[in-house]
Amino acid sequence: MSVAEGGAGARHPSSAGTAVPTPINERALLFTLAGVQFTYILDFMVMMPLGPQFTRLFGITDAQFGLLVSAYTFAAGISGLLGSTFVDRFERKRLLLWLYVAFALATLACGLAPTYALLMTARIAAGLFGGVMGTLVQTMVGDVVPFERRGRAMGIVMSAFSLSTIAGVPASLWLADRLGWNAPFVAIAAASLIIAAVGVHTLPRLAGHLQGAGSFRPWRPIADVLRDRNHWHAFGFTALIMSASFTVIPFLTIYMTSNMGLQPAQVPLVYLAGGLATFFSARLFGVLSDRWGKVQTFRCVAAIAMVTMLGTTHLGDVPLWALLSVTTLFFVFVSGRMVPGMALVTAAAAPALRGTFMSLNGSVQSAAMGAASLVGGLLIGRDSLGRVTGYDWCGWAAVALSVLSIWAVGRLRVSAGAPSAFSRHP
Repeated sequence: MSVAEGGAGARHPSSAGTAVPTPINERALLFTLAGVQFTYILDFMVMMPLGPQFTRLFGITDAQFGLLVSAYTFAAGISGLLGSTFVDRFERKRLLLWLYVAFALATLACGLAPTYALLMTARIAAGLFGGVMGTLVQTMVGDVVPFERRGRAMGIVMSAFSLSTIAGVPASLWLADRLGWNAPFVAIAAASLIIAAVGVHTLPRLAGHLQGAGSFRPWRPIADVLRDRNHWHAFGFTALIMSASFTVIPFLTIYMTSNMGLQPAQVPLVYLAGGLATFFSARLFGVLSDRWGKVQTFRCVAAIAMVTMLGTTHLGDVPLWALLSVTTLFFVFVSGRMVPGMALVTAAAAPALRGTFMSLNGSVQSAAMGAASLVGGLLIGRDSLGRVTGYDWCGWAAVALSVLSIWAVGRLRVSAGAPSAFSRHP
């Protein structure tokens, strides 16, 4: 059967010794997970605008700084593979909190690193812990929230990206300007520890996936995931939507400042406007995906996103208001695809395999982001005046990948396993 409301994934039965969450418990869970996502995403995003300070203070080249940024993503991808061997062997809440504390300490180490080598080591550690942690957040949403409400739940959790853009990054840059580059990382670590303490009380114990678990065989869960054709469809779908985004996004600032006359001081306006709009639109798309159907909503949003991809990559020298209008729509609809898209992906695996599946899916996300950025970098160049060339081809590549994702979403199926109920006991 195709993915649709009312399918197997929509059932959320209670069982003996377990309790179905009340709306208040569910909201507390979702806002706590959104806080985890906020710190995780901000820890990654804050590196980019701090680039000039790193190159100056550590005496490194642009290429070395690029390696510093990509090391985090590659480490997250590797940790997703490693995490898939054990993530379904542990109770969700305890594993998430231990990983989150380790992530906070690694981020604190970033802020205290005195040399480039130690900073690189700390960034790799943060990526290793954060990679498993990020996929575990999505796994817990899939475990707790019934399929018919999961779009709205994903909208709440994924609004953390918008909040990190409109509040986290500007606040981090303000701290860095007044207290030094170390301050944002120390602040993120402190916020993470506070959210972890809150999570002790707001996160439920999730152990339904452990029922009937046998002896530990680290590669058995991976083999079980890879045997299911539907999981491969979900991996392919994930790769397509991530690749469509990252053939365009990494080079957006370069293109705007080189070709569109945007001043460096005006760059934050692009992300502020886009982040503010997506903060509200992410939850709206979540509600619409639950009401209209997740497949239909994804296809509609992805179709509009293709128009914004072409608009963004083909803009010339236009007034600031026009630039902000186009880029804001780009952020709204490109990020909006992820809300119904990830709600569908979480429903592709049975509860007993969902952690392993989402860990592998996280690795697919990281690999797709890296590969798309590499392809985008090969498509663009510079002319004799220093203007970016070939960015329009990045837009067409993103459109082609988006068309494939609209086709691929129809191949996803809801797992026969119903979402597991959870216990309130710590």
